Amino acid sequence: MILYHGSNVKVNDPKIIKSVRGRDFGYAFYLTPIKEQAEKMAKRKQGQLGGKPIVSVFNWNEDKTNLKLKKFKDADMDWLEMIVKCRSDLKYKHGYDVVEGKIADDTVGETILFVLNGVMRKEDALERLKFQKINSQIAFCSQQSLTSLTFVESYEVK
Repeated sequence: MILYHGSNVKVNDPKIIKSVRGRDFGYAFYLTPIKEQAEKMAKRKQGQLGGKPIVSVFNWNEDKTNLKLKKFKDADMDWLEMIVKCRSDLKYKHGYDVVEGKIADDTVGETILFVLNGVMRKEDALERLKFQKINSQIAFCSQQSLTSLTFVESYEVK
């Protein structure tokens, strides 16, 4: 499966980066199967950090290793609860090598923030998200999972 990573630099040796804020599926190397989404992220990262908008392309050999995979088909209660846990508790470990699911960005992220701040119940948040187009992401959460990725190429977004 071809996957894309948008950044302000070329990434040919992926690493799990820890940050000071929680991420949707915890600390991980995040990719997407959606080329346009990665290109948008690359431009966003360039705007935040400088550099150039670069998309790095990887091939994911899903059969290469025996990875513990969690796949969220939809933005459902299980998906929302994992995002709330991962974003609110930096020490939370879900135990999966790879997590695949919807991305909580922009307006979706705003809804998640309402839940985190106690402004909105989880059930109401899911109802609000039901009619939104939500893109996909795949989080590689362990060193073992990174070995299933092969760098293909990178390109600058014009």
